[in-house]
Amino acid sequence: MKVFITGGSGYLGRPTIQALTRHGIEVTALARSERSARTVAELGATPVRGTLSDTGILRQAAREADGVIHQGVDYAEDTADIDRAAAAALQDGAGSRPYVHTGGAWVYGDTDGVADEDTPMSPPPITTWRLENEKRVLARAGTGERPVVVMPGLVYGRSGGLSQMYFVEPGRAAGAVPSIGDGSNHWAIVHVDDIAELYVLALNAPAGSVYIGAGGQNPLLADIAQALSQAAGCPGRIEPLTIEEAVRRMGPIAEAFALDQRLSGDRARRELGWVPTRRDALTDIARGT
Repeated sequence: MKVFITGGSGYLGRPTIQALTRHGIEVTALARSERSARTVAELGATPVRGTLSDTGILRQAAREADGVIHQGVDYAEDTADIDRAAAAALQDGAGSRPYVHTGGAWVYGDTDGVADEDTPMSPPPITTWRLENEKRVLARAGTGERPVVVMPGLVYGRSGGLSQMYFVEPGRAAGAVPSIGDGSNHWAIVHVDDIAELYVLALNAPAGSVYIGAGGQNPLLADIAQALSQAAGCPGRIEPLTIEEAVRRMGPIAEAFALDQRLSGDRARRELGWVPTRRDALTDIARGT
């Protein structure tokens, strides 16, 4: 089997390429630069030079593969339009072969208890654009195609991810890790290696399926901030921010970090046999692993 992946040189893409190759799957990966091409080649994938705006390249690469995983995002003013066009090109190329599309669990907004795939969505503004794009992707299941949407929780691990970028690195520089509010909100988190395995399994999922990629741990932000302060080298030093202060410092993504989310990944466990192996997230985060 050969799979074409976008975003392969990124934080989530690198472990996904490794997971695919462990399963004996040949990988081709979109690479927008020479550096990206070197990264995916070192992981065992064959680079395909191009960007998410090169719809002709995307369509052809998908046509030559047995399945497609779309993880790449081009963050710009027209992010939603680029993603919509890229997804359409990839699906055109994939035809009736598997196409796995990346959503995001933040679209559920604040959850009242533990939410699953059937819970109504209430996204913060930063991620609202995903809803219409995912509807378009999934609608193709009705025409004989095989779209699947994976919705990762907040991904951590391997000393990377959004928590590293917005909390650990600023905390290391300032001597105190920022936190938002009183820390009583929950984060639905998942280790990057575990979510990578879910993408591999999703290639065999039924058409039109949606899976939340949450690892079964939904810790309080207060506890996560303590762990992040360990990783930043300033244990116990937390800088509380109001949501307004956090938005000024971090941008609109702060509203997503302030969500109170508890999410279940039980559907992926039940239907695909997904087994997250990282069961002590706070220790992993504190160690920076």
